[in-house]
Amino acid sequence: MPRTLETLTLADAKQMLEAGEAKAASLGIPYNIAVVDAGGALIAFTRQDGALAGSIDLAIGKAKTARMFDKTTDYLAELAQPGAPLFGIEQSNGGNVVIFGGGLPVKVDDQIVGAVGTSAGSVEEDIAVAEAAAAAIRRSTAAP
Repeated sequence: MPRTLETLTLADAKQMLEAGEAKAASLGIPYNIAVVDAGGALIAFTRQDGALAGSIDLAIGKAKTARMFDKTTDYLAELAQPGAPLFGIEQSNGGNVVIFGGGLPVKVDDQIVGAVGTSAGSVEEDIAVAEAAAAAIRRSTAAP
């Protein structure tokens, strides 16, 4: 029997980027924001004028990490501390795991359809921008 996999579309990703950019503007910080699909492939990315170049790969890595493990990157960071159950996880997957807060899976109707990653501010600010981006797609798919 064929299976179907719901995933974010380019239109969804554009909505998410717009919402994330608006949140970043409210914080006064230029941001890097990445959106990946259900398979973890990059759909869309934005680098606001003046955003840190070093945060480009971090934003993309956070989005991919959130989708690979279907967990927020700040939660993975907690689990990766010395003595915690996932200590060393950032070395897995060829070292391409980013466990700073700011990456989170995106769900529609309790199904993960992709993820978003943000980077440029503090961990708390990165989380706030990612949450704003994810909320845009949840709002756009909500029942009337």
